[in-house]
Amino acid sequence: MIDNLEAKEEIGKEKDWFLKILIWREKNIKEKNFILILSFLVGMFAAFAALILKYLIHFIQNLLTEHFTIDGANYLYLVYPIIGILLSGMYVRYVVKDDISHGVTRILYAISQRKSRLKPHNMYTSVVASSITIGFGGSVGAEAPVVYTGAAIGSNIGRLFRLDQRVLMLMVGCGAAAGIAGIFKAPIAGLLFTLEVLMIDLTTTSVMPLLISSTTAAVVTYIFMGPTAQFSFVQTEPFIAERIPYVILLGIFCGFISLYFTRIINWLEDIFRKLSKPWLKFGFGAVILSLTIFLLPPLYGEGYDSIIKLLGGNVQSITDGSIFYPLKDNFWILFLNLGLIVLLKVFATAATNGGGGVGGTFAPSLYLGCMSGFLFAFTLNHFGYSIPLSEKNFALMGMAGVMSGVMHAPLMGIFLTAELTGGFSLFLPLMITSTVAFGTIKIFEPYSIYTMRLAKKGELLTHHKDKAVLTLLKMDSVIEKDFLSVRPDMNLGDMVKIISNAHRNIFPVIDSNNILLGIVLLDDIRNIMFRPELYNRFYVRRFMVSPPAKIVVGMPMEKVMKIFDDTNAWNLPVVEEDGKYVGFVSKSKIFNSYRRVLVHFSQD
Repeated sequence: MIDNLEAKEEIGKEKDWFLKILIWREKNIKEKNFILILSFLVGMFAAFAALILKYLIHFIQNLLTEHFTIDGANYLYLVYPIIGILLSGMYVRYVVKDDISHGVTRILYAISQRKSRLKPHNMYTSVVASSITIGFGGSVGAEAPVVYTGAAIGSNIGRLFRLDQRVLMLMVGCGAAAGIAGIFKAPIAGLLFTLEVLMIDLTTTSVMPLLISSTTAAVVTYIFMGPTAQFSFVQTEPFIAERIPYVILLGIFCGFISLYFTRIINWLEDIFRKLSKPWLKFGFGAVILSLTIFLLPPLYGEGYDSIIKLLGGNVQSITDGSIFYPLKDNFWILFLNLGLIVLLKVFATAATNGGGGVGGTFAPSLYLGCMSGFLFAFTLNHFGYSIPLSEKNFALMGMAGVMSGVMHAPLMGIFLTAELTGGFSLFLPLMITSTVAFGTIKIFEPYSIYTMRLAKKGELLTHHKDKAVLTLLKMDSVIEKDFLSVRPDMNLGDMVKIISNAHRNIFPVIDSNNILLGIVLLDDIRNIMFRPELYNRFYVRRFMVSPPAKIVVGMPMEKVMKIFDDTNAWNLPVVEEDGKYVGFVSKSKIFNSYRRVLVHFSQD
């Protein structure tokens, strides 16, 4: 008992000590300057998280595969990925006890629905789980987990210093930008990621913190990993204007590859979601993952080694360690391998995450783009349908094209590809491919792979100011519950008594189970409420009317406003899904809340 009291006293002292720091900070450091300091710290911590994750992945992969041969099949490819998703799945299920998959989608959800609050364990759990998943061969990327980690670092540092929701959102963006900049050594891409994917507006208030976080993370990574680009690329064949039509065709091709990837991964995730038992999910995912990696070893892990080899022009390397190696000089075998990789990468990615692994779609989209671009030029060159095309140049353009399409982020696709490879001399064709691919998929899919589920639920924050503010508004904050209710069997006399105590002109009619049956409008009974001879003759059920519409609890605010516009109503009742009455929501209340949120989040 004494020990407990002493422990509480120590905690109290710590709180008092930290409270003094907060008070001192408020008096001596302006908020804008303090945000810049925090953005530096967030960038540094996120960079270290990226370095640790990369080290763990490479350590595990080298430990497991250093003895593999390249001149034939390696049967351990059937085993390692299964062990990886089993271990990471058990870690998430029994240690973390929280869903940490789909990191970028969860960041978007936290920004729009959770006041930019991410749980403290998110600062490290994704690093542990994804290093196991990818190190053992899971066909996913480390980028989404490190972005999730960086965003959680930003969120929790902001919460530690009691920052409000507006600044907390910025800290989340700083952490995410730093995660991208740190793992790719690409500060511009990190900045653009927060603008195009996380939908954080670039204002005079946000630009400096985002730049500081991205630059800090990139510098830390440069110090520890060296200044060289992630992928070694030397342009030996200059781009000429005659190839522009083929670049446009490549953009269209990448747009449809992006559409294929997006649609198939969503279809497969729906299948995994319908499997109720974790062991069924694991078994289904394990079979798909192990067979695809054994058949096509380049699908093992992130696949960055394969990208480096293709950018170096070594197409035969895609048969290394596979049953196809003896036929590595045969065009049709190489064509078959490239085609199967493009088609089956999405299955390996979905099986990794669905079976219990943790990883993202950054690396798969880059990988798929590289393979698609190389396949495009490789096929046209073989059949002589075009002027000679540089296969490695087109592989580079394909990376930008598919990433732009999958993530609906053309600027990030362009700059990330250029920063990853140092291929700035191909900036024009990168822009063409990225723009065309993005335009192509936009025709069929209005939202990215990260945002489509949130968009369907009305939980997505966008650059559209009206929609963004409505998304930030919560239904609970605009429901008014001071309306006096009446019963359908109540007579007019009793109704008049209730009216005399009310300050509203609408009265919900509910039954004994609190189910909303209709409403009574004061204007509708004004002509009879002063005639006492009618008090015992008229009952509420006779003069109640149906409301123009009903608002269901949890309905997106954008849909609520559309209902108001369609019905021309000023007040509408709110009910639960089973029809039970909750209260009313009014246009004026929404407008007042809208204005307050808009002013708060537009402060510069």
